[in-house]
Amino acid sequence: MPLQLVILDCDGVLVDSEHLAHEVLVEVVAELGLSLSVAEALRLFQGGKMADCLSALQERLGRALPEGFESHLRARTAERFRKDLRPVPGVVAALDRIKLPYCVATSGPRAKVELSLTLTGLLDRFQGRIFSGYEVGSWKPDPGLFLHAARALGADPAACAVVEDSLPGIQAGIAAGMYVFAYRPDGLATELEGRGVRVFRAMEQLPGLLARMA
Repeated sequence: MPLQLVILDCDGVLVDSEHLAHEVLVEVVAELGLSLSVAEALRLFQGGKMADCLSALQERLGRALPEGFESHLRARTAERFRKDLRPVPGVVAALDRIKLPYCVATSGPRAKVELSLTLTGLLDRFQGRIFSGYEVGSWKPDPGLFLHAARALGADPAACAVVEDSLPGIQAGIAAGMYVFAYRPDGLATELEGRGVRVFRAMEQLPGLLARMA
């Protein structure tokens, strides 16, 4: 079936935020006495739901997180984004070349994705086509967020392409019955190809991959 819609994740696909956000997380939990490396935080929490992340941190800490911890973490992250956030390399040119309708679907809250897209100059490209797990009530790896985006934009899920970088997002795309493209600049995703996932390492490759599917 020809492609009708491209559904893009935000963090790590449109904006180069994953390392920044997890650096802030490591800094904030270190202030509570919890030692965690950025690599470990990425492995544990990348693409996941904030509530699950907070639960895991609390378990590791062995006590309740301070009141207002999530708000403090989000504020510190936003502060870092305002200083250092950039688009994913090559994504602006890639979006210019994609001829299909596209949208963004993220497990994060709308305020976060709108800030990220504003800071990187991408917001105008997604006005009216932003879908948040907090508004839909579904978080990756559940496929509900992607299925909602497809319905809202009148696309058949079987004719949608999902572009993701995290395992929960990839799993959600597979569960939704969509074509899944995994952006992995580190090249460490060969095991995903056996599950029908198309792995690519540079954003410059994405428009051509989508065009061949379309």
